Amino acid sequence: MTLKWNKLGHVFAQDGSLPWAVDSALTPTPYAIREDEIRVYAGFRDGEGISRIGYVDVSASDPQKVLRVSKRPVLDRGRDGCFDDNGVILGDVVRVGVKLRMYYVGFQLVKRAKFLAFSGAAESSDNGETFQRLSEAPVMDRVHGATAIRAIHTALQENGEWRVWYAVGDGWELIAGKPFPQYNIWATTSPDGLTFTRPGTLCVDNEGDEYRIGRPSVYRHGRGYMMFYTKGTKGGEDYFPGVAFSVDGVRWERRDENFGLELSSEGFDSRHLCYPRLVHAGGRTLCFYNGNNMGAEGFGVAELLQAV
Repeated sequence: MTLKWNKLGHVFAQDGSLPWAVDSALTPTPYAIREDEIRVYAGFRDGEGISRIGYVDVSASDPQKVLRVSKRPVLDRGRDGCFDDNGVILGDVVRVGVKLRMYYVGFQLVKRAKFLAFSGAAESSDNGETFQRLSEAPVMDRVHGATAIRAIHTALQENGEWRVWYAVGDGWELIAGKPFPQYNIWATTSPDGLTFTRPGTLCVDNEGDEYRIGRPSVYRHGRGYMMFYTKGTKGGEDYFPGVAFSVDGVRWERRDENFGLELSSEGFDSRHLCYPRLVHAGGRTLCFYNGNNMGAEGFGVAELLQAV
């Protein structure tokens, strides 16, 4: 199956007017809050590089039209000493009854590693204007074999339980003398989406000269599932999405050559294209994604025309 797209263009980049949001719009995660309105949650960085989660509302019929930008974070960094005290990025946003639940990735700096990244959960009672942490501790913490990263990026409710797909990291790759995180993609289930005690299963691993593959975005597709992810190679500059398909959500067949969306010849997505995320709104399927420097220049949008 090959995906065909109409790339619509750049949507949003920070103008530096907000002190907590000087640059970046990391891991854009769209959610249809109204019939013709999409809220794109993303990580906005301050002058220290610390990310807080805000949003950009756009029109579903004209997704390059920005309707509003959050004036304050919907989720701030964690309390000093907590797992998320050096910033937060998306995860996923899902509806749970009358509330919205946000899974987020919290970052903490430590002395002898570049960072640690584990998963937290927060919920909103005001349709996504603000989120409150369910705990100051991670809902998915470190375990043996996942001592640096355990980051939920997709959560689905199926057959009375929760299924999540997440990135697992346990080491670092030195590229030009700088450490980069190694990780791959796993899956597990939970009775409530907050308690993760069951063993995980490796779903999608690195191939060839890849050292990281992550940000799994999983969608029900026909009788099975489709997953987008982003992968990096040891050359250090290649950071680009791929696609895989599965019948059961556990065993996946990679078809990266069928992803279809390509780099632009110039502009914000001419060197990198990463973290694609789909949303269905206004009778269209739209894909929001980061461009160069993993979102430092904001995000763009493309429309899915055909899956053949």
